[in-house]
Amino acid sequence: MTTYRTVKAIAARAQHTLLQDAAGAAALVIMLVVGLHLPGLV
Repeated sequence: MTTYRTVKAIAARAQHTLLQDAAGAAALVIMLVVGLHLPGLV
């Protein structure tokens, strides 16, 4: 339960930046996928 409480407390403190963090993580995933597909396009 301690880990759950810690994660919950962190999420509560950083609630206003969670959307930005999620958008950044999604952008990184998209760049990774595009980068991996680039050699196949040439």
